[in-house]
Amino acid sequence: MTATIKLGQLAEFLGATLRGDPEKEITGLATLQEAGPAQLSFLANPQYRKYLADSRAAALLLKAADAEGFVGNALVVPDPYLAYARISHLFDPKPKAPVGIHPTAVVAEDAMVDPAASIGAFAVIESSARIAAGVTVGAHCFIGARCEIGEGGWLAPRVTLYHDVRIGKRVVIQSGAVLGGEGFGFANEKGVWQKIAQIGGVLVGDDVEIGVNTAIDRGALADTVLGNGVKLDNQIQIAHNVQIGDHTAMAACVGISGSTKIGKHCMLAGGVGLVGHIEICDNVFITGMTMVTHSITEKGSYSSGTAMQPAAEWRKSAARIRQLDDIARRLRQLEKRVGDVTPDGNASSDG
Repeated sequence: MTATIKLGQLAEFLGATLRGDPEKEITGLATLQEAGPAQLSFLANPQYRKYLADSRAAALLLKAADAEGFVGNALVVPDPYLAYARISHLFDPKPKAPVGIHPTAVVAEDAMVDPAASIGAFAVIESSARIAAGVTVGAHCFIGARCEIGEGGWLAPRVTLYHDVRIGKRVVIQSGAVLGGEGFGFANEKGVWQKIAQIGGVLVGDDVEIGVNTAIDRGALADTVLGNGVKLDNQIQIAHNVQIGDHTAMAACVGISGSTKIGKHCMLAGGVGLVGHIEICDNVFITGMTMVTHSITEKGSYSSGTAMQPAAEWRKSAARIRQLDDIARRLRQLEKRVGDVTPDGNASSDG
């Protein structure tokens, strides 16, 4: 169902300054280039300013500086992208699940499901699980024994929670995600791997989002922990005993080895890998494909690896990397020779 909201109502919702017609009806959102005469758009990135004059949008979310000289309808806000994020939920076409338990769902007799929750077709709710008010459990979800899901949670179809997974309020989990799978724990006995029972659980805070096909393993002894406001993209691996601080975000394909601790307000770009048993302090940004091999104790940005080059140049660089040991050996020999003929024996380049 398409929402229709007047521009004046959106201005009030955002606390924005309205320039234009408060009765203008908005039926959706679109990009600057594609927005039609009933849609709202926004300008957040300066590189798209060139599309501003020709936009056919019914109204735009703009900073004050960009609104100067703009003749169309505008909602003037400090941060157009943040305003867009808030408004997007008003136009979200995602179907609302009906309250109640679908007749094909299997719910244990001692499971506690709030009457205001929605349990989808063929979902399984095992013994002593607790589902709070406003929770949506999609079709074919599995909720293991003693799991807890806080108020307002939303689980897409085919989410799996093994036993003893506790989830806070307003948590979103996308399809294919698995929480509480057994961590990768084995002891070596004369070359033979002996399995270690993973007897911890998973603890997820409030307002967390977990992407498609992401795996969060249960702890070996203590719980694997995700703090409040953590955002995880698709296909991320969180190993046993990992702890992630509040409001840390990770892009797709991040892999975190066991017992690593990550601080608050960190950002990990796509494909980052972290070895086990290290600690990352608060406010760290790690660029894509970085391999983190030791703890980080100071906030800031960190990278590893080599950036993209044209293939021919990359092959030359790769060849030079293979020659580094030989180059270093020759440099030491050269420094020694220079030192032998320098009066004070100093062969450094410091002057």
